[in-house]
Amino acid sequence: MSKILRGIAAGYGAKKLGGGCFSTILIFVLLWWVLGHFGVFR
Repeated sequence: MSKILRGIAAGYGAKKLGGGCFSTILIFVLLWWVLGHFGVFR
């Protein structure tokens, strides 16, 4: 369940912050790592 919430949060943030296709994917991966590293959804 935590991976689903982390994915939703990372996807939302990437959609809001990303401009193009590559930057959106890059921001999604960065947010996924940050949210997992700090244990936000545990």
